[in-house]
Amino acid sequence: MDTYLETTKDVYKNAALKPDVGLCCTTTPIWQFPELSIPKIMLDMNYGCGSTVNPRDLVNNPKILYVGIGGGMELLQFAYFSREKGNVVGVDPVDEMLTACKNNFIEAENENPWFKKEFVEIKKGDALNLPIENETIDVAAQNCLFNIFTTEDLKTALNEMFRVLKPHGRLVLSDPICEQIMPENLKNNEELRALCLSGAMPLQEYLDMITSVGFGTIEVRAKRPYRILDPNNYNTDELIYIESVEICAIKDPMPKDGPCIFTGKTAIYYGKEEYFDDNDGHVLMKNQPLPVCDKTANNLKNLGRDDIFISESTYFYDGGGCC
Repeated sequence: MDTYLETTKDVYKNAALKPDVGLCCTTTPIWQFPELSIPKIMLDMNYGCGSTVNPRDLVNNPKILYVGIGGGMELLQFAYFSREKGNVVGVDPVDEMLTACKNNFIEAENENPWFKKEFVEIKKGDALNLPIENETIDVAAQNCLFNIFTTEDLKTALNEMFRVLKPHGRLVLSDPICEQIMPENLKNNEELRALCLSGAMPLQEYLDMITSVGFGTIEVRAKRPYRILDPNNYNTDELIYIESVEICAIKDPMPKDGPCIFTGKTAIYYGKEEYFDDNDGHVLMKNQPLPVCDKTANNLKNLGRDDIFISESTYFYDGGGCC
């Protein structure tokens, strides 16, 4: 195993034995649902930079895989939507984290009359070699894990997620990103990489990695400020601004003209007719905003019309639209 992965295991071994509230800092609000009580120990062990739980992914009692389990908070949230024995599977390589998570589920069971720890199956394993059969998962998720990997290992992890997902299954990811060039000395710092900081890559590069393994539809659901690496505390000559991003990658067939990536662009037709039809599957009703993928947005722009407005990316997309 690469030494940086051993360093990562040591970091999270310590975080399991002694919860570290400041290890990660998500600005995403914790989901609140009726009759769901999240134990304080799970909140203290919320080692993520966002959230991978979205109710519209979790209909029809899905089979869910969560990789890198932390204190079990998101496993509990997933179980809220999928209340059958073993319908939620958590995978982690750190023995101490597996034990801590199982103990936390006892507390969750005490606080939530609807919850049974049997709803969640805990397995030892890692993202590079998932102990899961092909095409058996409806929703797979990871929070602040994939940015730890080097490029080669990241592609392996993405391929593993693609392998275990059913057709049209969803991979929900939350990771730090950074549009600046990360200095090599920080990028190669094993502890900073383990802390979900120096492995952050530009958003487009991250999206390209995801689509390269075959995901045909990508939704960028949120992008938020996350951390600063500054010269006083890190070996850098400039401030490095890191954001967190929440993404859903759907195992749809890859379109011939490339993936559909939604980054929050919207098209509005305001011409003389009741609607505009581009004869490519997109109908814009007059003055009715239509979310469009970046590919469609560019195609509409290239028509050169003066009665179609295309918004900039908001990096907030929550369903609906052209594809």
